[in-house]
Amino acid sequence: MRQDGVMASRILIVEDDERIRASMGLALEDEGYDVVGAGSGEEARERFTQSLGAEPFDLVIIDIMLPGIDGFECCREVRRQSAVPIIMVTARTDTHDVVAGLEAGADDYVTKPFEPKELAARIRALLRRARSTEGGPSTLTFGDLEIMPDAGVVRLAGNEVHLTRTEFLLLCELAANHGKVLSREQLLERVWSYDYFGDGRLVDVHVRRLRTKVEPDPANPRYVVTVRGLGYKLAP
Repeated sequence: MRQDGVMASRILIVEDDERIRASMGLALEDEGYDVVGAGSGEEARERFTQSLGAEPFDLVIIDIMLPGIDGFECCREVRRQSAVPIIMVTARTDTHDVVAGLEAGADDYVTKPFEPKELAARIRALLRRARSTEGGPSTLTFGDLEIMPDAGVVRLAGNEVHLTRTEFLLLCELAANHGKVLSREQLLERVWSYDYFGDGRLVDVHVRRLRTKVEPDPANPRYVVTVRGLGYKLAP
């Protein structure tokens, strides 16, 4: 709890390098966060599971290169239990690592070395988005696809579809602008709250994941359509 009486957001840092983990923790504590560290995927799994009761984490930061359970599997295990925002950390700029991290369920990634202020900005954006409760129509219907923004529910042909928080907010943004083309830059700004430090790969990977869940035939999308050279739209 901060000195002003407001509960501080709890962040779990999963990083095997003790010096890096400590420096990240100090930087985030200076930003007002309650930070818990874990030096391995196994320790992170234990801490995260224990937290699900009285004191759940509000965000998790996971380094890809971990001993034992690697960062990808650690991310998948967290995602199976919770929709908590996840940031992956990688020392490599390899597109494969970035995409694999996002495919594992991460919401965003940062590349080492990074400035603490950039990480803090990304955290604020994800936490702000996670707490957003914007109102809207109770149900949006597109053929067999039903979206209930207020209830956080999506159904396809009557069956509930389980989406991550990012996938759900992305779908809601497209639905709110159905028939209109939204560029990657617009989606980064509206869904991730990012501008100058956004990466279009975030959008592309999450669109691909979203299609596997809401499209009868993901290879030939009916709802989430690509408009070549412009962006994406939800077909009316």
